[in-house]
Amino acid sequence: MQSLISAIEAIDDVEVYGRVRTVQGLLVEVVGPVRELKVGGRVAIETTGGGTLGAEIIGFSEGRAMCLPFGPLSGVRLGCRAVFKSNEGAVRPSDSWLGRVINAEAEPIDGLGPLAQGADPYPLRQQPLPAHERARVGAPIDLGVRTLNTFTTMCDGQRMGIFAGSGVGKSVLMSMLARNAEVDVAVIGLIGERGREVQEFVTEYLGPAGLERAIVVVATSDEAALMRRQAAYLTLTLSEYFRDQGKRVLCMMDSLTRFAMAQREIGLAIGEPPTAKGYPPTVFTELPRLLERAGPGLVNSGSITGLFTVLVEGDDHNEPIADAVRGILDGHIVMERSIAERGRYPAVNVLRSISRTMPGCVPTNYRPLLQKARELMSTYADMEELIRLGAYRKGSDPGVDRAIAINPALEAFLSQQREETTTIADGYKLLAGIVEKAGAAP
Repeated sequence: MQSLISAIEAIDDVEVYGRVRTVQGLLVEVVGPVRELKVGGRVAIETTGGGTLGAEIIGFSEGRAMCLPFGPLSGVRLGCRAVFKSNEGAVRPSDSWLGRVINAEAEPIDGLGPLAQGADPYPLRQQPLPAHERARVGAPIDLGVRTLNTFTTMCDGQRMGIFAGSGVGKSVLMSMLARNAEVDVAVIGLIGERGREVQEFVTEYLGPAGLERAIVVVATSDEAALMRRQAAYLTLTLSEYFRDQGKRVLCMMDSLTRFAMAQREIGLAIGEPPTAKGYPPTVFTELPRLLERAGPGLVNSGSITGLFTVLVEGDDHNEPIADAVRGILDGHIVMERSIAERGRYPAVNVLRSISRTMPGCVPTNYRPLLQKARELMSTYADMEELIRLGAYRKGSDPGVDRAIAINPALEAFLSQQREETTTIADGYKLLAGIVEKAGAAP
């Protein structure tokens, strides 16, 4: 009943409308009582054939409202009515949404019927919590993946980036985390994803066990830029809903790069000047606004632990989006194509990955172990070319000899099948056994 009352209250008292004046590319200009409108407002454009196209006001110019559509512009003609809505974009989530796959408009796309609406509306563009009211990051979270648990330990409320090129195994790693991480809820945003891979990710990678406690938000690559951007906002909004209920939420988004590309399309459509690699300034404004919504909640409340993938263009980890995101998040996990090509998955480069909560979240007795293991991997990496070429002679350097001896066992430790899971404690024990067996105990 409360949900019905809220829905009735949201109905506009007076219908305000304008007319479509021009259509240029993706931009639709509407004339009318624009003084009553504001940026972020919604417009329903009545198309030929009795259809309706949703759009969002993204700016004003010379007494006209500039709008971008949420779908294709077919059927829009000059003079079409454009009805202005007071709703700026909000959803009414409920616990029954768990286990469902939805689009950026919070509509089900899994064929399992309509979604039950909750009582309270949650704005899609919620402001981040005040910094001084937030709790600190909590205890370490068991992610179930040995490499991440031991060498890039994550804490409750931390935000990490997964930096990788295309086809290196990000989706598989995300599905492992969604199934195995010790959290209450997982909210997964697939932004600009290939349509072919959505069903594969949900049914095969995630599986019934992972989907049971998750919500998947999907915006495929062929959808409008506004839909792709809104899917990212919706992912954080749903995470905030469960956080406010006191739950530990794992928010995963694939990928931030496609969110930035969507924002680039929007910015260029309204005439923003392109800057770094064609990205307009609003891209670097929207990224922190989005990412700061994740993190610890208020004291004695839930939290949002964030994992955001960054699709590095041309495997360049210093391109503008990767560089900007790395400065915002609390650490980064680097996946490399060269590691994937030699058959080791997940293809994480431990030496280039870092968690900014370490070593504070690692037990004191295990810190020398991790330091020694990194030292041995670094030594092997420095001499790898000489070793492969056969130019290194055994016995020349005891430290290199130990690194060579321990390398096969470390590679096996860092490799993990999709169905496997390993706790943090078991990971430390396995690593300690490998280091001690090689005679390199700290």
